[in-house]
Amino acid sequence: MDSLESLVSEYWPALRALLAAGLLVSLMAGSAIIFIWLERKVAGRIQDRLGPTRVGGKFGWLQTLADGIKLIAKEDIIPGSADQMLFRISPYLTFIGVFLAFMVLPFGRDVVGLPMNIAAFFMLSVLSTEVFGVILAGYGSGSKWSLFGGMREAAQMVSYEVPRAICVVIPVLCAGTLDLQLISEQQAGPFWNWFIFRDPFQFLTFWVFFVTATAGCKRAPFDLAEAESELVAGFHTEYSGFRWCLFFMAEYGAMFATGGLAVTLFLGGWHTGLFPASVMPGDFASPLGILATVLSVLVFIAKSWLLVFVMMWVRWTLPRLRIDQVMMTCLKYLVPLSCALLLGASLFPLAWNTLGLPAVPFRNHPGVPAQHAPAVSKEGQAGADSPGGLLASENPRELVGSP
Repeated sequence: MDSLESLVSEYWPALRALLAAGLLVSLMAGSAIIFIWLERKVAGRIQDRLGPTRVGGKFGWLQTLADGIKLIAKEDIIPGSADQMLFRISPYLTFIGVFLAFMVLPFGRDVVGLPMNIAAFFMLSVLSTEVFGVILAGYGSGSKWSLFGGMREAAQMVSYEVPRAICVVIPVLCAGTLDLQLISEQQAGPFWNWFIFRDPFQFLTFWVFFVTATAGCKRAPFDLAEAESELVAGFHTEYSGFRWCLFFMAEYGAMFATGGLAVTLFLGGWHTGLFPASVMPGDFASPLGILATVLSVLVFIAKSWLLVFVMMWVRWTLPRLRIDQVMMTCLKYLVPLSCALLLGASLFPLAWNTLGLPAVPFRNHPGVPAQHAPAVSKEGQAGADSPGGLLASENPRELVGSP
């Protein structure tokens, strides 16, 4: 018995990691199935038709599952002119980048696959790697249509990464940490504690981030990489079967991941915004704590799915932009606007305090548990290993962004 317990304790970290990975893959696959069905119904409603109505009852609940089984059973065809190695690995490279983003999403208090104190930076980095799979898929297919789609995606992704990263810096500056769990904790309590309502610059930043995230997910009106009227099916023209499924699973997974990142940074994370932080227990020590944790996970998923629904709504409402319009929107409007918002969000607390107005609760909110609060030394600087890092300070005028 002792040997069994020691064996379990020895391999438990690896088993726990495998279990977390399996749950996240299941969440990605399940979300993709639901999103595809939902998008077909949303498109049908906007275009004054019914959408799926045959498989799985009146509303076609099982239509996406039936399509997935059909695609998995299809023959995997590789064109003769394709680079076989690049053609085979490209879908997996695209999928892995999105999966790694799911690993650091905080679905609830202490409900995260891989806790990291630089989770926001890590998430931006791995979501950017999706473009490598797209470029290699376009180049490795041996088709000019696929190559054009991959080149368009490369230009679009590299351009829109700049304003998106700046928009992530703004709530990070407000929170004083890159840890997504701590950012969510600082938005505990009533909904007006959410970062989107902290100041007008945060409110505008959310919408700029949402536009750049939509472009990063290759969604209309920014879906130039797979424009059917110009490039057949874009970078995945030559793909079929399971590998074609991976591209679409990665696309819908990226929509969920970017929606979850927006929820964490601006919309309170897993908090409902209806209760004070003190009435929501955050541990598994009691049935009430377990219930609160399950509720927080459901709230986080519901918020993320709502943003995904808005992306679908935009796709079937607005026309597709030309490639020059897409690039002009980023370089002439979004990049300068995001820089202006960063400057405004940095100076807003200083101007607020200079005018002698009541303190703005930017950081160390009462909803943050004591064990998560940045450790501040007597000199006013946080320790190097504290979550707040060098951004935490007792002097409100010492650092830009402090209350």
